[in-house]
Amino acid sequence: MGAAPPYLADPADLAVWLQVPEDDPRLLAALRAATRRFRGAVRHPVSLVKGDTVFLDGSGQQLLQLPAAPIVVLHQVAIDGQAVTDYQAKRRSGQLYRCAGWPDWAEVTVSYDHGQDPVPEEVSEAVIDQARAIYRLDPAIQQITTGTESVSFAATAAVGITSQWQAAVEAHRLNRGDGA
Repeated sequence: MGAAPPYLADPADLAVWLQVPEDDPRLLAALRAATRRFRGAVRHPVSLVKGDTVFLDGSGQQLLQLPAAPIVVLHQVAIDGQAVTDYQAKRRSGQLYRCAGWPDWAEVTVSYDHGQDPVPEEVSEAVIDQARAIYRLDPAIQQITTGTESVSFAATAAVGITSQWQAAVEAHRLNRGDGA
């Protein structure tokens, strides 16, 4: 089964912004966290994954949405273990169309390569921006009290999203119809 690369941006690019070595553990942790957040928001790895196999339930419908896109290469599509070739692929959106439909209560197995190489620049830039914010957040400071005044910080609230992040997520997000 394929695995996505650990980062959606080059650690060296983030290192320039933070003025620390590119192998700095906090830098790498921040970049990993920002990458996970982006992948979670768009619901797929974005970067190229080779040799991935997914198991989906047939729905009786003609259209089957794969969990990651774009489709680079379809190696095999099978219904309950039997290879099929009577389908069409919308590579960019990661959808498979089959005139006869994808049988209800059947297991559809798809082996394919998906994603983008290189990662689109707007994604890398948004991830670097988020990683910079995560890096600068000091998780140890949760509350400051001076005299009779007290201020509390929530780590999740301290790292918000930018319009750049939102635009990149919207441009690369899959499965928009379910709202989950």
